[in-house]
Amino acid sequence: MKKLIALLTVAGFLTFGISNYLLAQEENAQPVEEQTEQVEAAAPAEEPAETVATTTMETEEVADPTFHEVLKKQFIDGGWEFMSIILLILVLGLAVSIERIIYLTLSTTNTKKLLVELEETLNKGGIEKAKDLCRDTRGPIAGIFYQGLMRYNEGLEEVEKSIVSYGSVMTGNLESGASWISLFIALGPMLGFMGTVIGMIAAFDAIAAAGDISPTVVAGGMKVALLTTVFGLIVAVILQICYNFILNKIEGIVNDMEDSSITFMDMLHAYSKKN
Repeated sequence: MKKLIALLTVAGFLTFGISNYLLAQEENAQPVEEQTEQVEAAAPAEEPAETVATTTMETEEVADPTFHEVLKKQFIDGGWEFMSIILLILVLGLAVSIERIIYLTLSTTNTKKLLVELEETLNKGGIEKAKDLCRDTRGPIAGIFYQGLMRYNEGLEEVEKSIVSYGSVMTGNLESGASWISLFIALGPMLGFMGTVIGMIAAFDAIAAAGDISPTVVAGGMKVALLTTVFGLIVAVILQICYNFILNKIEGIVNDMEDSSITFMDMLHAYSKKN
């Protein structure tokens, strides 16, 4: 719960900070047309035609929008109040995805190397040394082995039950947070479609107020309405890629847990026969 609250707080600050930054830039930016008019007004009347053409070309070159400016304009045109909610969904989804990716990366263990070291430790140092090795090794697989070794004196059946039970717990820990990412994937397009519906309502209100179906009014309202859907779909695509990557990591770790548990039980059977 504390981790979730921290993520929500950080995401809120980032989202509204970006929104305020974009709005501040929009308010402070001077339109290119006004800059051109000022240049033309300041230019002498007798200025040669070649100089005017050169000034116009330079103004057109400066006026070419960058990707950041286009993105900022589209963000504001779509309605920054509603677009900020979609941006918040993206920030939250990325925060959870990054946390899960880091956790799963740290949970990955070189299983083959661990099994070789564990077998050597069992043969040379016994159960206690094997416990120390598993306790000092990072990852859920080493934790499962440690839980099994803790119950070795109770019999191999108890060891197997312990491995199964603790493996289920570790699988749940690996999958923790994935449901939040799937929720954000669904919320992105849903909020985008909601913004589209709200924008269409506003467009029809503008048509009713004007008393005429003007192409300009309809096109402007449709553009604003569809921008939220576009941003919602972009959010869903980005988070879906992260979600599939996380699921692939979880599947790989779980498969390693199952395969290594079988090898571990065979190892304990062989050790019990020797001793």
